[in-house]
Amino acid sequence: MTERTITGNAEAEERAIPSQPVAVSAGAHLISYVFHPVLLPVYVACFLLFVHPLLFAGYSLRAKINLTATVFVNLCFLPLITVFLCWRLKFISNIFLNTQKERIIPLAATMVFYFWGWFVLRNFTEIPGLFRQFLLGCFITIIAAWLANIYYKISLHALGAGGMACFIFLAAMGSVGASGQYIAIAWLVAGAICTARLLVSDHRPFEVYSGLFIGIFCQLLAAWLN
Repeated sequence: MTERTITGNAEAEERAIPSQPVAVSAGAHLISYVFHPVLLPVYVACFLLFVHPLLFAGYSLRAKINLTATVFVNLCFLPLITVFLCWRLKFISNIFLNTQKERIIPLAATMVFYFWGWFVLRNFTEIPGLFRQFLLGCFITIIAAWLANIYYKISLHALGAGGMACFIFLAAMGSVGASGQYIAIAWLVAGAICTARLLVSDHRPFEVYSGLFIGIFCQLLAAWLN
């Protein structure tokens, strides 16, 4: 099997990426984009607001849309804008954040956005505690990502996947009316994400597996703190 390498800045070591059949590579890239870590919080928020049978029962559609918009702006849109601005200002070479150094500013900025999203909503007692717990878990996860990035290039996809799967598990196990199918789907998606990153990214297995377990730990910590 042939291999290609990817390099970021001068300080980044070369990493080999095994070539894959076209269909496998296309599918893995599609999964990586559809389940990008910046989108996962929005997906989970939509699940809680529009799919979970009881958590937001009785809330108006307008209230649900407003909460979705709040999550989208703070946990998705602003981080994406930050990466775009860093790229245009030449702080990073491209939007893919190929090296640990290029991740520093975007992750630090994202910590601020995640904190604000949690801080604004944490005192709204009419919002279910489980939703606020999820936002706290996201904030803890981005802190863990920034700290881990000091030492190695942790997989942000796996970090998000682990947090998402663990939170869905906690939500389903602790709620009346929830279904085990949510748990199965969440872990299936998490497995697909991690497999995709192992196939088509420059991450080493340790960076993917550690991301998965750290993401799980962060949501467990949020549940304990909440």
